[in-house]
Amino acid sequence: MFDAIRNFVAELANGDGQSGVLGDDEFRVAYAALLVHAAAIDGAISDRERIKLKGLLMQRFELDDGAAADLIARATAADERAVDLYHFTRLLNERLDEAGRLRMIETMWTVAYADGALSDYESNLIWRVADLLGVSQEERVALRQRAAAEQGSPA
Repeated sequence: MFDAIRNFVAELANGDGQSGVLGDDEFRVAYAALLVHAAAIDGAISDRERIKLKGLLMQRFELDDGAAADLIARATAADERAVDLYHFTRLLNERLDEAGRLRMIETMWTVAYADGALSDYESNLIWRVADLLGVSQEERVALRQRAAAEQGSPA
């Protein structure tokens, strides 16, 4: 028992243990989970939201159809287990620079507008995530307007 503890501590000291660096898979699941949450928060994910979500993830992470479907399934499970947004946003804050955080919020707006209607739930969620990611009110509004214009929806 003592040897096991000593070996564990030695591995950590030598850097052989988990370094605490956010892995690509954990990052992808956190990113996708916030998008899934944005699509589902109004009660149901429409076909247009589902298609948009999958396409955005395929483009963002250079995934094929099967890998994107798997990521969405894992993100949905992670979202269902989550008790708050902080876990996901903390992971994204560790990994994304300012431009990446802005892109995340714009992507969330794009998913929310995909069905042609923005619910109060979607809007509130994205504003809360933006706050947790340190995106200013002015930037949130501009990103919302840009996403709405790209989807042909009124902002």
